[in-house]
Amino acid sequence: MELKHIRRLVSEGENGSVEFKKKANHPDKIIREVVAFANSKGGHLFIGVSDDRKIAGLKYPEEEEFVLTRAIRELCRPNVSFEVETREFNDGKKILHYQISEGEEKPYFAFLNKQHRYGKAYIRLNDRSIQASKEMRRFLKERKNYEKPIPYEESTRHLFKFLEKNTHITLSQYCEFSGLNKKLASNKLVSLALSGALKIEPREGEDLFIPVQ
Repeated sequence: MELKHIRRLVSEGENGSVEFKKKANHPDKIIREVVAFANSKGGHLFIGVSDDRKIAGLKYPEEEEFVLTRAIRELCRPNVSFEVETREFNDGKKILHYQISEGEEKPYFAFLNKQHRYGKAYIRLNDRSIQASKEMRRFLKERKNYEKPIPYEESTRHLFKFLEKNTHITLSQYCEFSGLNKKLASNKLVSLALSGALKIEPREGEDLFIPVQ
């Protein structure tokens, strides 16, 4: 990537596909951003850039790259596809640029250490990485090969009547007005999202299920 393109991305600030970190001394936290990009549409991770868009630079970029690259390879599962390069600016400051590819084996998980059996999935929400809900994890896992028709039942009809008057619905709202237990309601909403009738918008509290126009 050309330096002018990097400068433009930095000047625009963090967003759904760009993240800044001043240093890589806490790689266990940075890999959350990595798996969030892999679970979303990919993104750019810049090490040596502060949150206020200042290019601080790295004193030892090789060491920072070694630490973070090892963490990505050991603590992200399945393996995340990425490229990394060291870029030097005219004033001599150096940064690391990690370009994370959108994953083909979603969902991706971040682990606290490589011995742990269970990790946490994250997804990108604007300029933040948030933990993916159970519904989002299932949607990410199944949507690639989902070919089932829309399940049309009485509860489905009531759901879309509700959505004629409301912009979205959450899982707890659907449980309340449908009378379905949480598991059945979750399955119904995710199935409708997989079929293309609804879209899932991730939130830190509850995901929003929105009708597709």
